[in-house]
Amino acid sequence: MNARWRLRSLLAVQVVSRTGNVATTIAVPFVVLSRGGSATDVGIAAFAATVPIVLGGAFGGVLVERFGFVRSSVVSDLVSAVTLAAIPLLAGTVGLPSWGLLVLVFLGGLFDTPGESGRRVLLPGLATAAGIPLERAVGHFEASVRFSVLLGAPAAGLLVGAVGPLPALAVTASVFAAAAVLAVLTLRGATVHPAPDAAPAEPSAGYWRDLGAGLRFCVRDPLFRLVIALVLVTNLLDAARSTALLPLYADRVLDGAQSLGIVSGTFGGAAFLGSLAFGYVAHRVPRRITFVVCFVLAGGPSLVVPALGLGLPWVLGACVLSGFAAGALNPILGAVELERIPAPMRARVFGLLSAGSWAGIPLGGLVGGIAADGIGVTATFGIVAVVYTVVTLSPLLGGSWRLMERRAAEPPARLPVPVSTPSA
Repeated sequence: MNARWRLRSLLAVQVVSRTGNVATTIAVPFVVLSRGGSATDVGIAAFAATVPIVLGGAFGGVLVERFGFVRSSVVSDLVSAVTLAAIPLLAGTVGLPSWGLLVLVFLGGLFDTPGESGRRVLLPGLATAAGIPLERAVGHFEASVRFSVLLGAPAAGLLVGAVGPLPALAVTASVFAAAAVLAVLTLRGATVHPAPDAAPAEPSAGYWRDLGAGLRFCVRDPLFRLVIALVLVTNLLDAARSTALLPLYADRVLDGAQSLGIVSGTFGGAAFLGSLAFGYVAHRVPRRITFVVCFVLAGGPSLVVPALGLGLPWVLGACVLSGFAAGALNPILGAVELERIPAPMRARVFGLLSAGSWAGIPLGGLVGGIAADGIGVTATFGIVAVVYTVVTLSPLLGGSWRLMERRAAEPPARLPVPVSTPSA
């Protein structure tokens, strides 16, 4: 298989796996609601679904480097498939208590971040071999993430509405299994080879020392400290919106799971187009200003419209604008990360950056559910909109944020990408 087909296969595995993640996010809140759960219960389920993503990112990166990148992707999807299939199976046979549902949701998400880190580490080497500019490859990778929302959200909403949330989870389990099989068939044997000017990989000093080295790198890098702080807050607010407030808004104001799927799919489709389009112009635009403008637009409209209690057409229009802007964010951050992280540390640093950025997500879903019970869904949307806008303007302050811009010594169109050498 040539390099371009291998790169396309990587993107295809990412799409299928992330489609399963998106469908799970849509179905689980309605499993809770179908069992008589409250808004707070939805928040608790969101907490259980997102805590393992943080833990997996923090502690799984070093294991990915040792276990292999493709193998990590396959195991991650198999674990998700088994745990999700167990939910409707147990509920339909011996019964599934609420705590059991939370445990299975927790286990299903525990390996998600390590699996994606493995796929992400393979990206720069495959892109270089295929002759694809780094920023364009990152844009395509992030577009695949957005495309999975376009596929998964409407499909999950329709499934939940047609057959119920538990059968929808059974179908989602088969999606994860398909991702694992696809990775085995198309990525098996894929490795990342060092560039001619890359420093040789250092031998492992042990799990905890390797983890500590990655953590020190994240803490000492002046730009990554700011990025983690900013994205931690915005991800917390996004989690409150997507895992608690938006399902509740769909249930109370719109038309239920089908509307939630359409709204999420519209946002994902617009973000997919934004990522794809941005990948072709990313190396020609200033990063920091583009990042700020797109970040403000990514949050503002999609939060203000439900804060005003408006109907589905308005929500969809806001999702188109916010989604398209959001499509530029991860390609910018992804290119910056690949430029600044030493090749042998990429898996662990990706995991730690993900963990730090996602650390607020479990709290966001929980707080969103509690706030919706206390002050109402629309009022909570309004508060989130104000805080989100203020926080996303912070890169305009300058300082270390200026390090986002591409390095003058590197040609903007194609970047030399040193890569590490663990086996798949």
